[in-house]
Amino acid sequence: MTDGKEIKPSCEYFLYPGYIFLSPEPYLISTVVGSSVAVALWDTESRQGGMSNFLYPFVEGSEQGTALYGNVAIPYMIRMFLEEGASEKNLRSQIFGGAQAEQLDAEEIAHRNIEIARRVLRHHGIKVISEDVGGRLGRKIVYNTAQNEALIYKVGTLRSSDWYPYDRQGR
Repeated sequence: MTDGKEIKPSCEYFLYPGYIFLSPEPYLISTVVGSSVAVALWDTESRQGGMSNFLYPFVEGSEQGTALYGNVAIPYMIRMFLEEGASEKNLRSQIFGGAQAEQLDAEEIAHRNIEIARRVLRHHGIKVISEDVGGRLGRKIVYNTAQNEALIYKVGTLRSSDWYPYDRQGR
């Protein structure tokens, strides 16, 4: 609510792994996570939100420094908020994903993805207000940037149809 009026997003964006999205306009951001992790940030002053989705926890070396990695994606998203006039003390976060698949390497990556998200947010003094992490189920997430609200669908199997209507080629 802003001045007694509810802000309803009129725009939608699908966030692929390795991407960050932030807009001053209200949006519904959708993403799908398995062992990857999505981090939502919200500025309590501007009432603006954004999200990143990363596949891997950590990369060393700037030549590989992309938003595919949590230790790159989260600090870069924080910088984006600061460039828009936010203050770290006004940022709040939510963490989603990190499901542990049957494969041992995916289980380790999922655990490390959750830990890097927590560590980076803690390092920046950003409060985590909610988490839906771990377990064995993938998640479909719809995040309302205007209200800082997330709707989470847990699914046993992530299918190409989970990406619909955003990926019409059937990924």
